[in-house]
Amino acid sequence: MRYLVWILRLVVFIVVLMFALKNTGPVDVNFFADHVVTGVPLIVVMLAVFVLGVVFGLLVAAPSVMRRRREASKLRREVARLQDQLKHPSVPGEAVAPETVAPLAPL
Repeated sequence: MRYLVWILRLVVFIVVLMFALKNTGPVDVNFFADHVVTGVPLIVVMLAVFVLGVVFGLLVAAPSVMRRRREASKLRREVARLQDQLKHPSVPGEAVAPETVAPLAPL
């Protein structure tokens, strides 16, 4: 299975490389306020847009990732607390209020 994944990665890399080599022609890039950059290779423009897309995607995904990490650490602390509670149960001779065992029934 590992070899199949590496072969698939190699095929995708070769296809992307061939696409990039076919798109090396110069293009004009128009920015706002009539600012124009002329003669930029198309592959540079595509690479810049790809990098900007990745950065934007990471910025959008960051809050949910942080929330999941916080929740996971909270759950790990809770599991550790419960395991500690199982290892060291409360003292059996300790007095327990009857209301904690069974709540009082209304009359």
